[in-house]
Amino acid sequence: MRDVPVTTTFLGGPVGGSILISGGTLVDGTGAAARPDEAVLIRDGRVTALGAQALADAGAGGVDERIDATGKTVMPGLIDAHTHLTFGEPTGNDELFHHRTEAYSSMLSAYNARKVLRAGVTSVLDADCLWNIGCELRDAIEAGIVEGPRMRAGGQALMTMLGGTAGRMIKDEGTTGYATVVTGRDVMVNEIRRQIKYGVDWIKIMVTGLIPSMKGPEVKVWNLDELRTVCDTAHELNTKVVAHCRNSDSTRDAARAGVDLIYHASYLDDEAIEAVVEAGSAMCPTFTLLGNLADYGEKIGTAPELLDVFRAEIEVTAAQLTKAHAAGVTFLTGSETGFAVTPVGEWHARELEMFVEYMGMSPMEAIVAATRNGAFAMRTDDVGTLEHGKIADVLVIDGDPLADVTVLQDRTRIHEVIKDGRRIDLTTPIPEQKPRSSDQVRFLAACPLTRSLALTEEQLERMSHV
Repeated sequence: MRDVPVTTTFLGGPVGGSILISGGTLVDGTGAAARPDEAVLIRDGRVTALGAQALADAGAGGVDERIDATGKTVMPGLIDAHTHLTFGEPTGNDELFHHRTEAYSSMLSAYNARKVLRAGVTSVLDADCLWNIGCELRDAIEAGIVEGPRMRAGGQALMTMLGGTAGRMIKDEGTTGYATVVTGRDVMVNEIRRQIKYGVDWIKIMVTGLIPSMKGPEVKVWNLDELRTVCDTAHELNTKVVAHCRNSDSTRDAARAGVDLIYHASYLDDEAIEAVVEAGSAMCPTFTLLGNLADYGEKIGTAPELLDVFRAEIEVTAAQLTKAHAAGVTFLTGSETGFAVTPVGEWHARELEMFVEYMGMSPMEAIVAATRNGAFAMRTDDVGTLEHGKIADVLVIDGDPLADVTVLQDRTRIHEVIKDGRRIDLTTPIPEQKPRSSDQVRFLAACPLTRSLALTEEQLERMSHV
């Protein structure tokens, strides 16, 4: 894939090291036109010069490493604003809520973090997690004992007893898996303060939920006053709020309540768009999970009748989100990596393709959504673009994502990943993960074994005459 100097130290990297990347076409993440043959100089983890100045400074002061990017694209590392690195890739809610242990999940999360970097993702928002593993993983990465992307993390998602996608698997109160049920203002306030005490960067709310007795899509299960309580409490403590919204009413009320980042925004109408524009909320549609189910669900056993439902949700929602984009709403990319249908390291860059295909964005607009705009999820403007003084999170891509944004999904095209000015090892194999039987649901049967299913018509007829 590339030549790796024998002096390069990957985990941690050379302290105070410098890298000159030359010959490549720079896409800096700001939305500015690509600049051919633009050099990038990195010192002490930051971009210190670009273009002719980078070459001059490198000649005057010398550099530790040189990367020839001739014929390649140099761009910021991707930012995935919707991941679940602690979930362990469950096939469904039963596995997620009832087949996970805290210690093993922690180790698996650390193992998976390396895969994220190798996919070209240098930063992620992991907004809700099992136990408090997200915050602990973030801290372990920052401490240098785990190799992984820069993280911002949340704790357990806040739910009413009706919230989320797991229906009656969620207890009426307390914590189940990644969810904590909050009842009444005092409980909400106390839980937010508790999570902030233990280090969360974001508070996550599941504004909609699946109610087993109600047919159809998710419904809004928080009222506006409850949402305002969460937002006001979090904001008073300098913590942002992200919300799972799978219908129009939830998107509208989340924006009115002050939610900073809205996931999904399924089926939103014009009133919801107006509320989002007025509030200045950002949006992260997370089409990737739905797209994987719609396009490949048949290969993994998804119920056939659901395939058209998933595709319709994408198309209806994308048409409205295109209006929101035209109205100036900020969009981030997120893959919902962490489920069996979106395994870690596999699909992070697909959201850019879906923005282009379904929302009519240009490849440049999609790249900006996945880089500069993603900095909002990281709660800093120090990442997401390759500009003087910014943190040096860099990709060198063998291809032109402005001509075909799907090249970012091809791991063989990722020539270099640099995080914090340090080159990431892309060549040493990661040990193969073997399945842990206790994490998997084992079914005796997929459906009832009735006599009519078990026996042929001839056998049934013969037995009827006995």
